[in-house]
Amino acid sequence: MEPAEIAIIAIVLLGFTAVSRRLDASPITMPMVFVAAGAALSASGVVEVAAELEAIGLLAEVTLAVILFSDATRLSLPRLRRTLAVPTRLLGIGLPLTVLLGMGLNIIIFPGWPVAQALLLAAILAPTDAALGSAVVSNPDVPVRDRLALNVESGLNDGLVVPVVAVATSIVVDMERSFGSWVGFVAEQIGFGMAIGVALGLLGVTVLRTTRHAGWSDGRYEQIATFGLPIMAFTLATAWSGNGFIAAFVAGLAFGSGGFARNHTDDDMEGPEDAEYLAEFTEDAAELLAAVTFFVFGNLFVGDALGDFGPAVFLAAIASLTVARMVPVFIALFRSGCDNTAKAFIGWFGPRGLASIVFAILLLEQLEERSERADQLVGVISLTVTFSVVLHGATAAVGARRYAAHALAARETHRAADADADAEMEAMLPRTRWSIGRRQA
Repeated sequence: MEPAEIAIIAIVLLGFTAVSRRLDASPITMPMVFVAAGAALSASGVVEVAAELEAIGLLAEVTLAVILFSDATRLSLPRLRRTLAVPTRLLGIGLPLTVLLGMGLNIIIFPGWPVAQALLLAAILAPTDAALGSAVVSNPDVPVRDRLALNVESGLNDGLVVPVVAVATSIVVDMERSFGSWVGFVAEQIGFGMAIGVALGLLGVTVLRTTRHAGWSDGRYEQIATFGLPIMAFTLATAWSGNGFIAAFVAGLAFGSGGFARNHTDDDMEGPEDAEYLAEFTEDAAELLAAVTFFVFGNLFVGDALGDFGPAVFLAAIASLTVARMVPVFIALFRSGCDNTAKAFIGWFGPRGLASIVFAILLLEQLEERSERADQLVGVISLTVTFSVVLHGATAAVGARRYAAHALAARETHRAADADADAEMEAMLPRTRWSIGRRQA
């Protein structure tokens, strides 16, 4: 990109930040602003990133690695063991059902597609993104159980779906491998990725905590070094035939657990709290990268989303946001204690965003030539995310208010019965992510 184009993106970021608190109560969200800016500048020819696809692909990889790591650090292993069952149901039952149902719908809507391509599209569109419904996660009147469920789900499902996307992408791009080579490929991707992630996450947080408590290291550089960990995990895993996204995600989980050093007498913070402090800069950097990614999506994909792909692409996008999401949520939350209104609320606020965008950019980079099926695949992703940015962003504030009113009596009863559990769950919700300018000095 030219220096003037980079400067324009920086101006958009500065302009949004200047009015971000004013926009908190409005239906206008950060993703809306940056997608619209990217699309407008592309249509006018002022900024066009299509010619820089290789560099954009690298940016997308780094962005997803940092976001996966940042999300996972707040969902530490000790805390995950103490959370309620709703996130577990959404991830353990709802996510696989979403991928399978989405694949089935894609096969019906696009009868000429191979199964691998139908699976790839379903997996790319399965992860949810709390950024598009920030008014839901940040609204204290919405029951903390539901906010935590949506936040944990969006923080973990992109990492969990990475192996499916990696394998399906490889099958679509390269159909010539034997079954044995596919088994080896999957084992290497998952095995090396997890091993490198665990090692770097535990080593990183243990070293940083130990040197911090010993008074050897400066807090500024501790947080900068933390930002380097997901990039290190991604690059090392990629170099050693592992999956870099899995490595970054697992590194975040290991880092968030606090490492091996525990209970220093000169500091009241335990491992996970130390990890949160160390990851603060990474959270802010993840939000910056998210804003740039939404701009790139608007510039690169919204034209495709508004193109003439026919009714099948439109139907697939609508199905992904409704049937393929909401039916699995209702099934996953059966006998969970959630009423139908809560299930519908959680089911609707499963927006598609950053992970789907990054997967689409990387897929576009790997497709040497765009066939009609590839155009349809990219078109569905583009249209689904565009719809999600607009619909979920516009309905988040009003939906949160109406659902909070419905759940008020139950929420008060729940808090009175288990205030300590609510306080612990509140601690797991993001302080800075999804809301530029919200944190106070």
